[in-house]
Amino acid sequence: MKIEGTHTLKAPRDVVWRLLLDPQVIARCVPGCQQLESEGENRYKAVLNVGVASVRGVYTGTFQVKDLALPTRYVIVFEGRGPQGFAKGMGALTLEEHDVETVIHYSGDVQVGGPIAGVGQRLLQGTARILAGQFFAALEAEVAALQKAEATGAPVTPPRHGLLRTFLRYLWQRIRMLFRRG
Repeated sequence: MKIEGTHTLKAPRDVVWRLLLDPQVIARCVPGCQQLESEGENRYKAVLNVGVASVRGVYTGTFQVKDLALPTRYVIVFEGRGPQGFAKGMGALTLEEHDVETVIHYSGDVQVGGPIAGVGQRLLQGTARILAGQFFAALEAEVAALQKAEATGAPVTPPRHGLLRTFLRYLWQRIRMLFRRG
């Protein structure tokens, strides 16, 4: 299964790059992330609680950040297993700076097996797009919190995330996009 897309953040590329490499920020932004631990340089162990339709479960896996080209690009290689099957693959993030905005181009190739593979390609791709949208909505909140802290000189207060908050941020983004187009 292939996934790709873009997302624009109102922040300079170096700020976005810094957040995308911060394990604490990533742990807060990845939907369903229950735990993220470092296993060495740019290698992490994660525990995620995710699901597609009625196929839900807790997945344990690893991911590694490779091919870093500061501050423009990196590749993530991952694999995970859970009671509903496995997933493995790789993804690439490319950051492009335009004035005070950063456009993130993402692409990836994922293979799944087990009961989760029986859900169907369309449903899996739709779920992957929703999860990516939720990730970027949470990342936008992280950017806003960092910019607010830098503007006021106060310490950074991480935004509150959670399933409902992240989903509402995602919906708000989608609504804004519809009004911009129409």
